[in-house]
Amino acid sequence: MLFEVEASLTYDFAGPCEVLLLVEAAHSPGQAVLSDALTFWPPVEATRIDDPVTGERRTVFTAAGRVNALYRATVKLTPANQDLAGEPEMALRDLPSEVLAYLRASRYSPSDRLLRFVEREFGTLKGGRKVAAILAWIAEHVDYEAGVSHSGTTAIDTFIDRAGVCRDFSHLVIALCRAANVPARAVSAYAWRLDPPDLHAVAEVYLGGRWRLIDATGRAPVDGLVRVATGRDAADIAFMTIMGGATLVEQHFKIDKVGD
Repeated sequence: MLFEVEASLTYDFAGPCEVLLLVEAAHSPGQAVLSDALTFWPPVEATRIDDPVTGERRTVFTAAGRVNALYRATVKLTPANQDLAGEPEMALRDLPSEVLAYLRASRYSPSDRLLRFVEREFGTLKGGRKVAAILAWIAEHVDYEAGVSHSGTTAIDTFIDRAGVCRDFSHLVIALCRAANVPARAVSAYAWRLDPPDLHAVAEVYLGGRWRLIDATGRAPVDGLVRVATGRDAADIAFMTIMGGATLVEQHFKIDKVGD
């Protein structure tokens, strides 16, 4: 499938500062960036710090006053089978070394605090059936509701409050899966059919020898996700990290399907 994506971010920066921008479509398996452009107005000093391992494309720029960053791209997705049914979980000794980090608790997904709950609720299940049951539990017990969480909200807060937005859903499903011995990580993506359009936080689980996308909110089809960043939790995939002070003026994200 062929998609066009766009991000426009306008901020007022209190003083000269560096900004890490993470809105560009990644070069990753099943995702080909056919064309793209990142422009700034007014022009700024910018440096690329791309990740050759993950394919993430990062830009650091120096900002002062009002700055607009505009990103547009055409991306071709080759959907992979994301079905969880029958997929086995892997023994710790068989996991690739780069996957091991995604079994550990992280700042926003403290999975070590959910071990007892996961064992009681899902302990008889294995692999894809266990992940599917976790997704079903979240769908039944957690409401999608804006305004009930903030930038410091963790998976434990969402587990207690039973409400949140995509970021909170992703942290909770990651924490529950890690507590169930299934490697899980956070993904930010442009999400086709998400309403309203935004950079969407979803997750991936490692089953059957490869990563599989899951969206605990159920608000966007996983075969229409254009990947931007991947990491342990929101701390790794934030679309903008500002080394100073700034005020949001306007921002929007967009994704359109333009071909099969």
